[in-house]
Amino acid sequence: MARKPKGTEPRIVAELGRPETPEETAERKATASRNRRARQTINNLWFSLLATLGIVVVIVLLVPRADGPARVDVDYATVADQAAGSVSEPLVVPQIPPVWRSNAAELRTRTADGVDEWYVGFITPSNEYIGFSQGIDANSTWVLQKVRAAQVSGAESIGGLDWTVYDNRTAEDPGLAEYSMSTDVGGSSYVLYGSADANEFRTMAESVAAEVEGSATDD
Repeated sequence: MARKPKGTEPRIVAELGRPETPEETAERKATASRNRRARQTINNLWFSLLATLGIVVVIVLLVPRADGPARVDVDYATVADQAAGSVSEPLVVPQIPPVWRSNAAELRTRTADGVDEWYVGFITPSNEYIGFSQGIDANSTWVLQKVRAAQVSGAESIGGLDWTVYDNRTAEDPGLAEYSMSTDVGGSSYVLYGSADANEFRTMAESVAAEVEGSATDD
């Protein structure tokens, strides 16, 4: 009997212990093809994820970030000059040391509580925030709203003015009024509030007091 040429005999599959049938061969190849496509899909997903993460890292590295409030130089004295004729009281313009900055200034008229408010935001040397608000013909409700309804924690005489102190640092949500100070002079209420320490608040209170006294002398 003639022997088949070497290499033409059907391949014996170890798992089966016999040659594959044509149907089994077709199924094996189809399964291998599906597995290969699945691996390619997973690899593509990983490549896409890595590319996306790379883009995010680049964006994070390129976008400037700042710790604490933005240090923007606002010419609040000019803003005050422009707004001065809109209200009945002189607007107080605190003089700050060169290392301090102002990041906002505006006259808020016809507010919901009916109080005209002159506002200036300051950034201290420690990169903390102190807001200054002058409420014209203000009331106790307006002051309470500015200090976030904090309880009175003390009183200080600074720059010849008597200031009420509110320490709201232990409150669950002090907002922008972790620490506050207020005083009333003439037709205005003056409130300081923010995240700075007590010494920086005293520096600002002295500046406000000097300007308040100057305004009273001019009158």
